[in-house]
Amino acid sequence: MGLLLAILLGAVVGLGGSTFIYGKGLSYFSNDPQSCKNCHIMNDQYDGWLKSSHHAVATCNDCHAPHGLLPKLMSKADNGFWHSKGFTLQDFPEPIRIREHNRQVLNRNCLECHHDLVEDVVAAHASDETRFDCIRCHVASGHGPER
Repeated sequence: MGLLLAILLGAVVGLGGSTFIYGKGLSYFSNDPQSCKNCHIMNDQYDGWLKSSHHAVATCNDCHAPHGLLPKLMSKADNGFWHSKGFTLQDFPEPIRIREHNRQVLNRNCLECHHDLVEDVVAAHASDETRFDCIRCHVASGHGPER
């Protein structure tokens, strides 16, 4: 029984470790937008960001990750797991879609960076949180035209 458990644990650790290395897992802890396109599926988003107005002022993490260290790392771990699963099993939607949790993070970050510009709108609609889906109207802001 102990030998079987050791073999199973070794297989899980070995497979997980090799997948992490093959997928350049450590690069996701950086702030380099190149790491977000380690998978070919993100090439369109990366190319759109290069041409967008946000290119000069924001990286992927500035918009798509919580700004606190612990929430950022937890979000990256969560997204890393689901991205790895999706790409390994090839069961992700195409075109790729933002998850609801990530949409909320993105909207919070939009409001944080653009607070001075939108504070009157936010104050006028303070009780209606559904109004703050920034990408509903500004879908092309970070990545260029919708594909």
